[in-house]
Amino acid sequence: MNNLNSVLLEGNLVRDPERVELGENASAMTKFAIAVNRFFRNAKAEAVEEVMFINVQAWGTLGKNCMTYLQKGRGVRVVGRLRQERWTDKDGGNRERILVVAEHVEFKKEPNTTTKAEEREELDEIDQEIAF
Repeated sequence: MNNLNSVLLEGNLVRDPERVELGENASAMTKFAIAVNRFFRNAKAEAVEEVMFINVQAWGTLGKNCMTYLQKGRGVRVVGRLRQERWTDKDGGNRERILVVAEHVEFKKEPNTTTKAEEREELDEIDQEIAF
């Protein structure tokens, strides 16, 4: 039985996607990175923003569609699985990274134009609805 390896992320592209051709008989891959923002209040009730940058790979037709319709700033929702890559760099050091292999990508209609002030106002409204 396989263990569960599933992830759902929503964020905005930090740069235009890049198509990687892997040879004549291999399928092509599209890679892009998204920024995922999280807003919360710390123990002192100060608004805090946490940003993560996630690398994503999309293969085959999904990758082709991502290359066609995505651009820097556009919002996406990505459903996929985590993949760990390990290698030895040119200096002999061990390196690793975790990325997301997309299985489904939803494209948002417009790039996110919400300002940080609007996001903080939204956080304040949520705080009013939820009692700490």
